[in-house]
Amino acid sequence: MLKRRTRWMPALFVILALLLVMTACGQNDKGAESGAGGGTGSTTGATAPEAEAPKETEVKQNVPDPNASHPIVTIEMEKGKTIRLELYPEVAPNTVNNFISLVEQGFYDGTGFHRVIPGFMIQGGDPDGNGTGGPGYAIPGEFTSNGFQNDLKHTTGVLSMARAQDPNSAGSQFFIMVADAPSLDAQYASFGKVIEGMETAEEIVGLERDQMDKPLEVPVMKKVTVDTLGKDYPDPEKQE
Repeated sequence: MLKRRTRWMPALFVILALLLVMTACGQNDKGAESGAGGGTGSTTGATAPEAEAPKETEVKQNVPDPNASHPIVTIEMEKGKTIRLELYPEVAPNTVNNFISLVEQGFYDGTGFHRVIPGFMIQGGDPDGNGTGGPGYAIPGEFTSNGFQNDLKHTTGVLSMARAQDPNSAGSQFFIMVADAPSLDAQYASFGKVIEGMETAEEIVGLERDQMDKPLEVPVMKKVTVDTLGKDYPDPEKQE
């Protein structure tokens, strides 16, 4: 009997060894699957922008609210023609506050459009009439490349603030687009649009001008007024 037991012992060891090997392989397979899962996790991370794409479309653009009541500015030209614009405080609130404040002070009365470029824009609001003047202060630039979301495109009729190279150097000078200029988007503080009198702006841009794009006969804004529709607008925040 002892001899028979001894004869089966090697077979038992072989069976046990096979069982251990199979168990180890099973554990290794689970480890491999876990690693693949980790790899899939990494891939998912790499393609996360695709997964988050719907969120990007949900980001609200800072554009004019079609259901809002907007302040209306009327520019009466010296020769009797007018340009009427609506301002968008929901797009560029401080810029609108500044423009309204200057209009209510009568700042623009008697100033002209000192720079006109066909196929581009007309620029005005300089009390010195040479492109260097302003109200004596500057305001922060409310446009996207300056850290302020402003999605109002520079399309025909849009009103925007002129500035020097410093993004926070706008004061009183503004321009009205007579053509689309996508290169200005996100670079200048757009804040309104012509709603009547675009033909007047087109007439102004067609005036004969000198090498500095200044009209030989500067068209003057006789009177500029604003209708805030009964709403009070605060003084603008000024650049320190």
